[in-house]
Amino acid sequence: MHSFTLFFLVALSGGLAVQLWLLRRQARAVRAHRAHVPPPFASAIGPDAHAHAADYTIAQTLLAVFERVAGAALLLLLTIAGGIAAIDAWISGSGLAGLPRQVATVAVTMLVTAIAGLPFEAWRTFRVESHFGFNRTTPALFAVDTLKGLAIGAVLVLPLVALLLWLMPRAGASWWIWAWGAWAAFSILLGWAWPRLIAPLFNRFRELEAGSLREAVESLARRCGFEPRGVFVMDGSKRSTHGNAYFTGFGRTKRIVFFDTLVDSLAIPELQAVLAHELGHFRLHHVALRLAGTLAAAFAGFALLAWLARQEWFQPALGVPSGGPHTLLLLFVLAVPVFLLPFRPLFAWLSRRHEYAADRYAASHADARALADALVKLYRDNATTLTPDPLYTAFHASHPPALARIARLAPEGLG
Repeated sequence: MHSFTLFFLVALSGGLAVQLWLLRRQARAVRAHRAHVPPPFASAIGPDAHAHAADYTIAQTLLAVFERVAGAALLLLLTIAGGIAAIDAWISGSGLAGLPRQVATVAVTMLVTAIAGLPFEAWRTFRVESHFGFNRTTPALFAVDTLKGLAIGAVLVLPLVALLLWLMPRAGASWWIWAWGAWAAFSILLGWAWPRLIAPLFNRFRELEAGSLREAVESLARRCGFEPRGVFVMDGSKRSTHGNAYFTGFGRTKRIVFFDTLVDSLAIPELQAVLAHELGHFRLHHVALRLAGTLAAAFAGFALLAWLARQEWFQPALGVPSGGPHTLLLLFVLAVPVFLLPFRPLFAWLSRRHEYAADRYAASHADARALADALVKLYRDNATTLTPDPLYTAFHASHPPALARIARLAPEGLG
């Protein structure tokens, strides 16, 4: 056994063990506090709603356990067990050669991973979400969404893959810089196209209609230097009762999106405060900072890929005795995340910092108490646990835990 094979197996099994341990801690922490609403929330969230959120979180956690185990097993099958090599040999035996064969191998491998994830997504939608009263997705809509996702992925990703595979043997020693440039251009183009061209394929978006809410939105947006026409309502109720809001795009495509479920559940001052939070992400350049960080990480990743391309041991150590640029790319994309688990707390911490900063921005441009009230309604209506495990939060939570966040916005308490 090659030493890197052993290293990969140790990293994969160790990472899986850590993830399962964190999930167990999360379930145990939530279960232990199931019958006790944290005092700061006692006036706003009743015992039944709190227990409902605990049960929902535990159900999600249990499903995540099976997902992690199945994901690790699939990764072993595709790599060390020779799955990618078998797919490549099958494609080669079909008569394809050269770049078409390489792209086909990547496409089939992507399809295998997508299909492997479908049972978990279906279980999450039709068992967990339905059991707790959130799901509105029909089997037909689920099938259409899946087919749309696969088609869009093929249309967007496979041409980029073909370009990368074409560059690797033809652009000389600096091929990886050209490849990174192509990937960066693709990422920026996708960020521009997603709000206007891709997201509307799944949901309907409408500008806020005239009325008191629009007047409040326009007043706040102008004070914050944002184009009021960039605020939209999405038909999130088509698939789920969950409520949310998010900021997306940049340049002329930037927009803030409210789920219609959120608009229906919050008062105007609360929606204005949520808008102020999302505008905080815009004014504090969080989207640009995340894009810059992603591009920098990708630059380092392509440099590592170029180095691995010169190492004769890399592909055989991961189950591909005689591969090419396409199998190198696949193995890299599949294997590298195994070694990134130690960095997850850093990424999660940075995300939580951005959320705190956006909260501070909202508190200075809108009503901090209204934002706190809006968040409490979101926690209640989305069945968000109020008592997550601290270590699980440190590794996985992109948003601050409820107690810490509300304490900063409403230090005098709720109710």
